[in-house]
Amino acid sequence: MEFSVSLKQNYDFRRAYRKGRSAAEPCLVVYARRTRGRTNRVGYTVSSKLGCAVVRNRVRRRLREIYRLNERRFCAGYDIVVVARGRSVSADYRRLEREFLRAAAGLGLLKKEEEA
Repeated sequence: MEFSVSLKQNYDFRRAYRKGRSAAEPCLVVYARRTRGRTNRVGYTVSSKLGCAVVRNRVRRRLREIYRLNERRFCAGYDIVVVARGRSVSADYRRLEREFLRAAAGLGLLKKEEEA
């Protein structure tokens, strides 16, 4: 990820949950909190209720790849936490991507498209 770093500390996740805004979709929930930094910090949460480690890691890899491919479309200066829901296990990649971008747009995380 060129413009982002990982969100790793528990208190950063808790701060995003408590003070950030959220957008829910059937497969995932996105929490975002504005920071003063120049980069985004992104964290992913996949509960053990969703399945074994193989299943959880597959969902996490898909979500990371969706963010990586669309990273240039995101505004800088946010802590972003993506929480996978139960439907994300059986959802295909395109559905996850569509819902992730729809939630991000709802929170105002995407840059405005310049019209030519």
